[in-house]
Amino acid sequence: MKKLYSLLTFVLLISTADAFSQTKTISLTETTQAPERANYQAAARFSPSKLRKIIYSTAVDPHWLKLTNRFWYQYETPNGKQWYIVEPAVRSKKLMFDNNKMAAEITLIVRDPFDAQHLPIENLKFAKDEKSINFEVKSTIEELKKDRKDKKAADSMQKKIFFFNYDLATAKLTEVKNYEKPKAKPNWGSVAPDSSAIIFSRNYNLYWMDKENYKKAVKNEDDSTIVEHQLTKDGEKFHSYGSNGDGEDNELNAKNNKKRRGAYVLWSPDSKHFVLDRTDSRKVKDFWVINSTAAGRPTLETYKYQMPGEKESPIDEFILFNFATKTYKTINTTAFKDQSISTWGKENLVKDRDNEFRPSIWMGDNSKFYFSRTSRDLKRIDVCTIDINTLKVTPIIDERFNTYVEVQRPGLIDGGKEIIHWSERDGWGHFYLFDGNGKLKNQITSGAFHCEGIVNIDQKNRKLYFTANGREAKEDPYFMHLYSINFDGSGMKLLNAGDFDHAASMNDEAKYVVDNYSRVNTVPKSVLMDNSGKILMELETADLSLLMTTGYKFPEPFKVKADDGVTDIYGVMYKPFNFDPTKKYPIIEYVYPGPQTEAVNKSFGRSMDRMDRLAQLGYIVITVGNRGGHPARSKWYHTYGYGNLRDYGLADKKAAIEQLADKHSFIDVNRVGITGHSGGGFMSTAALLVYPDFFKVAVSAAGNHDNSIYNRWWSEKHHGVKEIVSAKGDTTFKYAIDKNADLAKNLKGHLLLMHGDMDNNVNPANSIRVANALIKAGKRFDYIIVPGQRHGFGEMTEYMFWRLADYFNNYLLGDFSKSTEVNIVEMDREVERKN
Repeated sequence: MKKLYSLLTFVLLISTADAFSQTKTISLTETTQAPERANYQAAARFSPSKLRKIIYSTAVDPHWLKLTNRFWYQYETPNGKQWYIVEPAVRSKKLMFDNNKMAAEITLIVRDPFDAQHLPIENLKFAKDEKSINFEVKSTIEELKKDRKDKKAADSMQKKIFFFNYDLATAKLTEVKNYEKPKAKPNWGSVAPDSSAIIFSRNYNLYWMDKENYKKAVKNEDDSTIVEHQLTKDGEKFHSYGSNGDGEDNELNAKNNKKRRGAYVLWSPDSKHFVLDRTDSRKVKDFWVINSTAAGRPTLETYKYQMPGEKESPIDEFILFNFATKTYKTINTTAFKDQSISTWGKENLVKDRDNEFRPSIWMGDNSKFYFSRTSRDLKRIDVCTIDINTLKVTPIIDERFNTYVEVQRPGLIDGGKEIIHWSERDGWGHFYLFDGNGKLKNQITSGAFHCEGIVNIDQKNRKLYFTANGREAKEDPYFMHLYSINFDGSGMKLLNAGDFDHAASMNDEAKYVVDNYSRVNTVPKSVLMDNSGKILMELETADLSLLMTTGYKFPEPFKVKADDGVTDIYGVMYKPFNFDPTKKYPIIEYVYPGPQTEAVNKSFGRSMDRMDRLAQLGYIVITVGNRGGHPARSKWYHTYGYGNLRDYGLADKKAAIEQLADKHSFIDVNRVGITGHSGGGFMSTAALLVYPDFFKVAVSAAGNHDNSIYNRWWSEKHHGVKEIVSAKGDTTFKYAIDKNADLAKNLKGHLLLMHGDMDNNVNPANSIRVANALIKAGKRFDYIIVPGQRHGFGEMTEYMFWRLADYFNNYLLGDFSKSTEVNIVEMDREVERKN
C-alpha cells in the first residue's frame, strides 16, 4: 500500500496572499518552492522617464560648417549642457561661450532668471559668415500669437521667444529685436534647386507656386492672396500625383483632401525637369481598421494593402515633367510582371544638415537620372538610367540570385563615367567598380566580411571610404568600423581600430572623422581622427555617474553555437542588479527574428526598457541572434529562413538558452519565457507552439502571426513567392506559408496576446485569428486590445510594459501579489497631480 501510495499524485490548491489560487500537480516526495516576489520597485527605478534624467549625452553629433572644416556640437552631463566649437586643423576644442556670462546677459534682457546649468538655448545655428551664432530663448511672458486675433481663444497665446546673435570673436551678445522667426519648411513643398518653383499636391493632383507665394504660404497657409497653378487634372485617390492621405480615417481624409499635401518629386540639377513615381493602387484590395475611441461615432479607416500572392498589384510608373513647358510624359520602364521601381536622390552633403530648405535632386545630371527596377519575386534587380530627352531606358548593372537580391544607392564618379556598386553576388556584401556603361572593371572589396555602406568618395585620389563589419579577428562580427580602400582594391585600411561598435561621421572633404564608440558593457567615448585613422584629440567620455549610483551594472555579451553546432551566434545577457549567483532565476528571451535586423544591442544606449528593466523584476533576460537574422553577415546567414518564415529561428533561440543553462547554474531551464514585438510577437507565439514543453510563457505584442495577410513586400521577399509562367506566357504568383494559428492545438503554456486596434501595419486580424484558433482548440489564453493605438502602442507603451511584467511574474515566479491591486502604482508614482 505504501508503494502504491508513493506513486499517487495529488492536486493541491495553493492559496496566495491575494486570494488568487493556482493548481499544481506534485508528487508526495517533491519539494515545492514558495512563490518568489517580483521586484517591482527595482524595475520602476529604470523606467524610460527616469533614465532620461540620469543618462545624458552618449555621442558627439557634429554639425560640420560650410566654409571651413570646423564643426560644433552640444554635449550634456549632470552639470548641464555645453556648446563646443572644434577646429581639427589645429586640434582645438573650445567652449562656444561662457555659460555663466551667457546666463547673466540673457537674464538681463529676458528678465527671467537663468544660470549656467539651465540655459534653454534652442535652434542654435551659425550665421552665413560663420563668425557668429544665432539662437532662441523662450521666456515666461505671454503674448498673442501673430496669426490670432481672438484673445479669448484657448490657443491664442504663446510664450514670447527672444532672438539673439552672439559674436564669437568679441563675445558680444545682441538681442535681435523685431525679429520674425522663419517658420519651419512645410512638409508639402518640394523646392526647385534654384528656388524658382515649389511643387505640391492638392486633391490628388499636382500644383506649383513661385518663390514669393511660397514665402507667403510659409508664413500663413491660409493667406487668400497666394497664387498657385494646377499642373495635372487626372489624379484621383489611389492613383494620385501626391499623397493619398495614408494614416487618416475616411472622414479626416475627405476633409484634408483640399489642403496642400506632399508631392515626392526629384528635380534635375538645373531645375528644368522633375520626375515623380506615381503608383496606381486602384485595383489593390482594401483593408480596414476602426477607430473605436474617436469622438462620437467610431470611424473607419480604409487603406490599400496588397497581401502575399494576390494578383491585384500596384503599378508603378515614372512621370517626367518639363517644367518650362508645363508638360509631362509617362516613361515605359516595364521589364518584369508586377515590378517595382525606385529613383535615387542625390546624396545630401553633411554640411547641409542644418538647411531644412535644401532641394531634392535626382541622382544623375541634367539629361539623365538613375533608378532601379525589381521583379516581384525580388530575384532580379536592374540598375538603369533614363535619358530625359529620348525617354530611353538603359540597363547598366543587373543583379540575379536564387533568393531575393538587394541593392544600395550607387556611388557616381565624375558624373557617372564610373560607378561604385554594392552587391552580394559572391555571398558577401562588397563594392564593385563599373564603367559608365555597366562593364565590370574590378571588385573593390573582397573577403569573408560584410560591407555596409559608402561614407565618402574621394574622386581625386580615387579612394573609397566605407563602413564594414566582420573583418577584424576576435571581435563580435557585428561591430561596425570605418575603412578606406583604393578604387582598384589595393590599400585597404582600418581607420577606427578598437574592439567596439563604431559610428563615424566624416566631413564632405573626407579629411576628418568624428568617431563614437562603445560596447553594451563600456562607457561611450568620442574622438576626432584624420582620414588616415590617426587620433587627433579626444572629444568626450559619457558621464554615467548618476546611472551607476542606482546600482546599474553593464550587461554581458556572450557567444554560443546555433542549433547546427557550427554557426556562431551572438547575444547579450541582462541580470538583476542585485544578482545572487546561488539562486535559480527564470530566463526570458526578448526576440526579433529579422531578417532585416536582430534585437541584440551592440553599443551602449538609452533603450533599456525591454531588457535591463525586465531583468530587475527577478529574471535573467537575454537577446541573441539566429540564422536567418541580421543582414550584416553572409548572404547564407541572412537568407537561411527563406521558405520557412515561421520556424527558421526557433531552434537557435532554444539552443542558446540550453547552452547558457549548461554553463550557468543560476539559470532555471525549466522556467523559460519569451517575448517580442511585431516580428518578435510572431516569433514568441510560434516558440510557445513549436516547442510547447520548453517555452512556458509568452507575451506577444503586435505579432504578424499570419503572414498570408501581412504586407506582400515583406512576406514575399523573406519567405519567397513562386513566379509561374504558363505556356501562353501569362505570369502568376503562388504563395504559401505556415501560420501560428495552424499550431493552436499545441499550446501548453501561458500566452498573452497584445495588439493595437488601429494597427495599419500589422492588422489586428493577425492576433484575432490566433485567438480564434485557440478558442476552437479549447485553450485558455489572454488577450489585451490596445485601444486607439497603432503598431508601436504609442502613449500606452508604459502601461503595456507593466501588464507584460505582471504576466511573467504570475506564471514564471508564481507571484500574483499585484493581481488584486487595481492601480498600477509604479505608473501612479510618476503622475503629477495638479487638482
